[in-house]
Amino acid sequence: MFLSSYTKEFRYNLKIAYPIILGMLGHTLVGVIDNLMVGKVGTTELGAAALGNTAIFIAMSFAIGFSVASTSLVAMADEAGDKATAQQVMNHGMVLNSVLGVVLFLLMFTVEPVMRATGQKEDVIALAVPYTHLVAFSLIPLGVFSTFKQFADGLSMTKQAMYVTLLANLVNIFLNYLFIYGNWGCPKLGVMGAGIGTLVSRIIMPIMLFFMMKNLQKSREYVMNISFKNLQKSMFKKISNIGLPTGMQMIFETGIFTAAIWISGALSKEDLSANQIALNLSSLTFMVANGLGITAMIRIGNQLGARNYANLRRVAISVFLLVLCTQVFFAILLAVLRNWVPSLYLDMNTTDIEKIAENTLVINEAAKLLLIAAIFQISDGLQVTALGALRGVQDAKVPMYITFVSYWLIAFPILYILGIHTSLGTMGIWIGLLIGLTAAAVCLLYRFNRISLRLIANRHKDN
Repeated sequence: MFLSSYTKEFRYNLKIAYPIILGMLGHTLVGVIDNLMVGKVGTTELGAAALGNTAIFIAMSFAIGFSVASTSLVAMADEAGDKATAQQVMNHGMVLNSVLGVVLFLLMFTVEPVMRATGQKEDVIALAVPYTHLVAFSLIPLGVFSTFKQFADGLSMTKQAMYVTLLANLVNIFLNYLFIYGNWGCPKLGVMGAGIGTLVSRIIMPIMLFFMMKNLQKSREYVMNISFKNLQKSMFKKISNIGLPTGMQMIFETGIFTAAIWISGALSKEDLSANQIALNLSSLTFMVANGLGITAMIRIGNQLGARNYANLRRVAISVFLLVLCTQVFFAILLAVLRNWVPSLYLDMNTTDIEKIAENTLVINEAAKLLLIAAIFQISDGLQVTALGALRGVQDAKVPMYITFVSYWLIAFPILYILGIHTSLGTMGIWIGLLIGLTAAAVCLLYRFNRISLRLIANRHKDN
């Protein structure tokens, strides 16, 4: 009976979450598809795509994290029936996210010296730099798309962004097919062909989502009344107070995984490719937990707006339990399939002796890493869901500090020492990641537990 009070929420949680999950999988699949299709060309090209995509992913994560602030603010305003505040969030969010996209695009022109400073292979850098510069431009339309998406999520309209993201992936696959391999008379551009596919698909995303929202009654009024005439410093500050810590938290997290990739790149290009394959696969399962974390943020934001703190806590625990169940399932799946799935990223039909040897090294190393990834699915899932719950109660700064300590003061020294200065290599890198994720999960869950109990206690005092 006690457990059923939480499990009965599973169906509604999944109803909100599945479009978010599919939409987020769509974002991740852009990189996965690029790596899958580029990997058929060669391990050097796969390594270049890995370096470029990780650099872009850091910037993209900050942009998405910053825009997430709108979701909780809109959820509260929607629950309270405050359309004027919701419109203000849309207007100010559009300005902030668009400007941020331009700034991040310009920052991506600094990646080449960073690649050299971290000891990446010259043949990989030569392909990775122009690829990164091309894809970086997509951060600008992605900022506009994120504004629409996070606003729609706050209104519990989660399906539209899912449709757009999945359609964009089809465009990306088609253009990759044309320009990576030179099909249908198109030039054979290799890794740059993948960049073209990513850029074009992200340009069409905000256009499609705008027209979808324009034709829906719940969102039409908001998208048709976007205005930049009466912008207020207080609203910019309100969004930034949540968005900046959330964006920084996502940089701390994605940054540590990028560090893992780049450190593995300093070992060998085979280690780099294996690391990228393992991260690609674990990131797909992570998106399920991430989508449920956003679901927690939306539902908790609604309960915060309604001042129903007991239900707020119950909803949060129901999401935590659902994430635990899903991540245990994915952990088993990754462990069972760890020796087969990496082969999908490589040209297994080659007769070149050197390529066969490279493929064997990559598959063996990726299989080892996937075994550790299977273990940290649970910690990773719980920490990202706890973060979503904390954003729902407007708590952003302390979680930012927790993730910094967990990933950069605990995980990074361990993964660097074990990866570079022991025979463990990439295995040592992933052991460090596992320890950092576990530390973050424990601390974040503890913090939400304290905050939710305090809200309930204060509510009782007021009554």
